Amino acid sequence: MAGGGFCRLPNGSVVVALTLNGPAAGAGPGAQVRVLVHAANRARALTRLRNLGMRAVYLRGNAQPPTPDEVTAVLHHPDGLLWRTAPQTGQELWHPIRALLGSAGYAGPARPAA
Repeated sequence: MAGGGFCRLPNGSVVVALTLNGPAAGAGPGAQVRVLVHAANRARALTRLRNLGMRAVYLRGNAQPPTPDEVTAVLHHPDGLLWRTAPQTGQELWHPIRALLGSAGYAGPARPAA
């Protein structure tokens, strides 16, 4: 089960933060990662993760809501999906979700042809 929480922003959207067991491809075997998702509501945030292949992701309670620094990080990222190892060691930066999933097939949002 994932530990995590959410916070509602003044514009009505939410930032969801989850601590999950990381896949072997991105963070190393057995490592935990902190994943941040920005979406219109909690259900959509979890759906974004499930669509990337993280099927067993649920948010129960609000025990570990995102910190103000985490909210700022996810709001300034174009995809609105970030991760880093948890607990953070040193000055590790946030990574885009593509780096966690590796070759799992996520290639980012579709871009319209010009």
